[in-house]
Amino acid sequence: MTENLFTPYALNSTITLNNRILMAPLTRCMADDELVPTQSMVEYYARRADAGLIISEAILIRADGQGYPNTPGLFNAKQIEGWRKVTDAVHNEGGKIFAQLWHTGRVAHPHFTNQADVLAPSAIAIEGTLPRMRELTYQVPKAVTHSEIKALVEDFAQAAENAVAAGFDGVEIHGANGYIIDQFLHHESNVRSDEYGGSSENMSRFALEVMDAVIAKIGNDRTGLRVSPGAYANIGTDSRDRAVSDHLLTELEKRDLAFLHIGIFDDSMEFDYLGGRASSYVRKHYSKTLVGVGSYSAETASEAIDANKFDLIAIGRPFIANPDYVARIKAKEELIEYSDEMLMSLV
Repeated sequence: MTENLFTPYALNSTITLNNRILMAPLTRCMADDELVPTQSMVEYYARRADAGLIISEAILIRADGQGYPNTPGLFNAKQIEGWRKVTDAVHNEGGKIFAQLWHTGRVAHPHFTNQADVLAPSAIAIEGTLPRMRELTYQVPKAVTHSEIKALVEDFAQAAENAVAAGFDGVEIHGANGYIIDQFLHHESNVRSDEYGGSSENMSRFALEVMDAVIAKIGNDRTGLRVSPGAYANIGTDSRDRAVSDHLLTELEKRDLAFLHIGIFDDSMEFDYLGGRASSYVRKHYSKTLVGVGSYSAETASEAIDANKFDLIAIGRPFIANPDYVARIKAKEELIEYSDEMLMSLV
């Protein structure tokens, strides 16, 4: 029984979704060498416009945030024009689309920009090599200065304004999965002793400054956020992170966002310091629109929504394998199974 997935859902007074199924952000590395969306990307997103809301693949707010090959940007006129073709195609099919905006912080690599510095809250590197570019190892980042923090906040806000200019219905700020905003929110990656580190209030400061700057540019009704209160990607676990998330969620509740989106690859994961699943923890501390994600089927998502565990479901890899995912679920048709080979082409 999945009927509840097909009911319209009002994010707020200005945006109503046709259904409760979101297409999750999926990094595909298919932009051109100038980080401009291609015609293949236009067609890829248009084919998935039946989703209640598409959240785009992560889009760079500026060049030095790049940590993966051919990830698109939204910081110059060519990129804005390229994304306008995508949003027009989605809207022509009756869909809605938000831009997910990111800077990867210490996950970035100077290979992409020939710039010496990788920026992060603290000079702590992650171990390993870059996905899809195993010949490159991660660098020790430079701890950002106050002026660099201010510039990052301004660049997130400018990218949000660029997204609206490109025709997006809104933005999701990527504050999850071990990228720069998430790096400020975890003790393993943030050992600062100034007003951006140490206490829960200080460690939440950068995330909230970004959100407030974006809201000031485009409005809270067009602004969502993805968070990872449980450390599991590019960041080590620390039980003190719970207090940081407690404070952050309390502050986010006041801002009346379009939605809050859990960043987790598999929501069956449990975290001792969160008392269980990340989604259950967030729901206890955040009463407004919540997006669940992480290996849910249509049936298990429907049950979770009925149980008020979250309000909307974001579907990832099944949307790669099934451009007509929504129609297939509604008609109770069998889904094509996802395989990793599908990542190499846009269908």
